[in-house]
Amino acid sequence: MKILNGAELASFIQERQAKQIRGLRQAHGVFPKLVIIVAGQNPVIDTFVRLKEAYGADILVDVEVVRPADADVATAIMEASADPLVHGVVLQLPVPEGLDVDALVAKISPEKDVDNLGGGEVHVSATAMAIDWLLAGYNVDIKGKTIAIVGNGRLVGAPLAKLWQTAGHAVSVYDDTEKDLAGQLRKADIIVSATGVPGLVTSDMIAPGKAVVDAGTASEGGVIVGDVAADVRERTDLTITPIKGGVGPLTVAALFDNVIAAARSTVPKSES
Repeated sequence: MKILNGAELASFIQERQAKQIRGLRQAHGVFPKLVIIVAGQNPVIDTFVRLKEAYGADILVDVEVVRPADADVATAIMEASADPLVHGVVLQLPVPEGLDVDALVAKISPEKDVDNLGGGEVHVSATAMAIDWLLAGYNVDIKGKTIAIVGNGRLVGAPLAKLWQTAGHAVSVYDDTEKDLAGQLRKADIIVSATGVPGLVTSDMIAPGKAVVDAGTASEGGVIVGDVAADVRERTDLTITPIKGGVGPLTVAALFDNVIAAARSTVPKSES
């Protein structure tokens, strides 16, 4: 088994980012800042928010977490988006029922939409970028391969499919209701699953020697679990993300790459 260790790659990226931020702060007086808007209570959300706060502290990006009442989420987004000292704004998903995600995301200016929730052209989705980095970092060549993405959400499936299809790769997208999911996945060289359905992808769905990226997150009994079933991890022939430390750490790194890019864009061209 070959493990796709995103945490290991993220540590190298973090060193590079820290140098970039020191340059922005010292040479241009730009202090990168990220605002995370959190609505409702969700243990999965809180885990990812803490990871982002810790990562930002390590590389000297100011991370402010705002927890407004549901009725005030739109106002909080607009205030952060309008603040010239804020370079990135993230609406942490999922949000409570009753909130219109599309309407809320539309209030983030494209330049500050560092998670690319609005599907704009300024930034690449952090999770899509992370998965691309992860496979490239471990020399998993996707050119000419059959790729299956399970899940078509705005955070992972949809932006990743767009990224790879734009690059000319053969990508098929399925959801967890696909009648012949097992048959479709058995044809794939690379499987990326991001549905949030625990144990959805089982060993019988994966042909020998293939690559599997588990980007799903759900909470079971207070424990964060992925889409890949336990029997998959008993195999020794696969290239696969670990239970922890796979896509998540690189997603955080990719998000901060976008924050740095947004901060750098505020530097006058005469100074850059």
